[in-house]
Amino acid sequence: MTQTLFMIGARGAGKTTVGSALALALGYQFVDTDLFMQQAAQMSVAEMVEREGWLGFRRRETIALQTVTRPSTIVATGGGAILAEENRQFMRQHGTVIYLRAPASVLAQRLAEYPEDAQRPTLTGRPIAEEMLEVLAAREALYQDAAHYVIDGAADPQRVVEQILAVLPRETVK
Repeated sequence: MTQTLFMIGARGAGKTTVGSALALALGYQFVDTDLFMQQAAQMSVAEMVEREGWLGFRRRETIALQTVTRPSTIVATGGGAILAEENRQFMRQHGTVIYLRAPASVLAQRLAEYPEDAQRPTLTGRPIAEEMLEVLAAREALYQDAAHYVIDGAADPQRVVEQILAVLPRETVK
């Protein structure tokens, strides 16, 4: 059995896109915690936040993270999953954590191109470029702390998958 691979990073870093492609390359299952929560709650992320606040959403996120963790699975986490020390420790203890790092300008461009407003509520109420600068400033150390590997998430998704495959232990890559 092989460990869970956790994809972490800010909104727009490519966790779902890269995670799905990596799962195909490795023959793993793929789970996105935001989609898992939406299906379980029958609500969008924005609705969960509106009804339960960010604290309620973050509690759901921790439960979802622990629920979907299993061998031979790639888990794309929400961008803020690393805010909880419990989540950072859980991921490091139960798998390999891959941080898809991308500059705020790249994240803002991706989010502007694919806004998914219902799934990605604003965190600050500011324009997306300003928000991403602020979010990265607040979270960069947490992403670094949680990660076993830091990968350039600004690259083309297939190139990112190749970078990840190159750093993973041989027993992970069959």
